[in-house]
Amino acid sequence: MGHFRLLVVGNGISAYGSYLNMVALNVFVYHVTGSALTAGLFMAVRLVTNVLSGFVAGRLVSTRDRKRLMVGADLTQALALLALLLAPDGARVGLLFGLAVITGFCSTLSQVALRSSVPEIVGAEHRARANGLLVTGRSLAMIAGFASSGLVVAQLGYSAAFALDAATFVISATVLFLLPVRTRAAAEDGAAEAGAGQEESGAASGFARMLLRTAPLLAVMIAVRAVDGLGSSSHNVALPIYSDSLDPGHPATFISQFWATWAIGNIVAQQLFGRVTKKTGRTPGERAFALGACVMSAAFIVVFAGLPTVPAIIAALVAGMADGFTEIVYISRLQAAPDAQRGRLFGLSASAENTGFGLGMIVSAALLETFSPLQVVAAFHGLAIALCVALLAVLLRRGGRLTGREDGPATGRDGRGGQGGQGGQGGRGAPAGAPADVTADVSTDATADVSTDASKGASTAEGRSS
Repeated sequence: MGHFRLLVVGNGISAYGSYLNMVALNVFVYHVTGSALTAGLFMAVRLVTNVLSGFVAGRLVSTRDRKRLMVGADLTQALALLALLLAPDGARVGLLFGLAVITGFCSTLSQVALRSSVPEIVGAEHRARANGLLVTGRSLAMIAGFASSGLVVAQLGYSAAFALDAATFVISATVLFLLPVRTRAAAEDGAAEAGAGQEESGAASGFARMLLRTAPLLAVMIAVRAVDGLGSSSHNVALPIYSDSLDPGHPATFISQFWATWAIGNIVAQQLFGRVTKKTGRTPGERAFALGACVMSAAFIVVFAGLPTVPAIIAALVAGMADGFTEIVYISRLQAAPDAQRGRLFGLSASAENTGFGLGMIVSAALLETFSPLQVVAAFHGLAIALCVALLAVLLRRGGRLTGREDGPATGRDGRGGQGGQGGQGGRGAPAGAPADVTADVSTDATADVSTDASKGASTAEGRSS
């Protein structure tokens, strides 16, 4: 875990630059163009790129060297920011939209590659702890990035903000390049390149259909995350409106309190999660994920219920804790899949989450013209609760387990984390056109327990931000 902790530091530095960049770039676009429409289009281009790049990133991560992909993604973003710094004023508008595409794609690619690699870097039995460290680092980076962005831009200017952002990407790439870590299962190193052509020919839609057919429970978990994206967008859009209604003279007060408390809860949950899993050797599974998502959505609704400040802040703390808990459980669950399939899974997941968030931003903004923040947030998060309740009902009916062994689905015969999950070879029940190594070693009743043990069949040989 020593090397991985250094990786977490580098990734946290990069994440700080990303959050700083998120604020500085959006303000800079409006400053340069003077057009709210152009600023909106810039954000839309970046969001659409995030959605579409998930599928492409999944293919690349499945067939290419993941460490090189992550290093290349960081350096590409650094070079794009330097190009913006050196460009004449007249060329900056066009470069801004190019930068939106580059940062959107590279950030998704880096996330998918890192999440896919965690079990190979630290070992499958330590993946839950490792995910907690990553999310903790990102949460701290989010606080620092958002808190310092206004000060950096106001005191040093946009050029300094972009230069600082570029430097964070260079530091991250350097740390990752120097670390002697393996990001792919050893048996997959040669096979990945050899099967690149076949992997590229498999359509993303074919993989999604395969997943729905062979592992419907895992597909439902990805759907829950997409609906969670809808809920997340609703409270992000509604928060400034609600905060202004609480204190028109100081509209930023409640927002600051909310996000600071949410981040604290997020970090606390991740630390507790790591301690418990280290002590018990067990990782919460699908049922715990559904329960955590229900608590998270309910807490977000309570935040907007018009309660006094202290109860509302407590609700934000609970929301942050449940958010951190469910994210680790979810990521760890996807990492239980064979190494050959994790890239596609995390690519599909990234596209689903970004689609839900983007769609929610548009719809919730329109609904807030007519309805109150509480009504909009309750509707979006209520949808997530309903889906989670349905998932819980299926798990209870089928006898879904509360926890999964760390040495079970994620650790197979060779101890490298590539033998469990849904993993089988040959694609039993896979549709035509799906990859040959599709997830097929599931029980006949797949909804009963997607986390089947490695002994159930032949097996083939993927590691936030909020």
